[in-house]
Amino acid sequence: MGQYLDQIPVELQEHVRQITKTSGLPETDDSLELIAQGWLEKKKRFEKILDRMSMEEIDLLEATDERGCLAMTYSGSLVSVGPLREQGRTVQYASIGLRKDVPEAATKEGSELAADVRVGAEVSFRTGPVRSTSPVLKIAVTGEELDLEEQERIITKATEVLTREFVKVNKELEDG
Repeated sequence: MGQYLDQIPVELQEHVRQITKTSGLPETDDSLELIAQGWLEKKKRFEKILDRMSMEEIDLLEATDERGCLAMTYSGSLVSVGPLREQGRTVQYASIGLRKDVPEAATKEGSELAADVRVGAEVSFRTGPVRSTSPVLKIAVTGEELDLEEQERIITKATEVLTREFVKVNKELEDG
């Protein structure tokens, strides 16, 4: 295989191959390596931002948990799930990838999770900006001691920063 694809966990490599097929790039080993390189860089930047913003990685956020979370999917999309409020959650989905088969970005207030957010499973919604996502690679939450407004502020800020970072990664890859 390749230098970058080999660094991705085996269970995720097929997903990276599928992303390459829907990216609009030629179906070549070079394209696959380019997508794998971008995926690894996005994962690294996600982890760096979580650390910088004092967010904690978890494996499960129950649908009834009042906290919000930020998730990165296998395909490198970001899912920002705001704290649970009376009117539901504000959810932002950003594909931030080279994929052509999903919306680039979508937001919906009053969203409702259909199930718990769990590493290795899709995020699915009863009501939301998308019906479901690809499986989740990482989930991060803010400290439980923070009020809902502060949680929302941190999750929104992390999403904005990561969106810019992921777009930069894509630009760097496209520019060679």
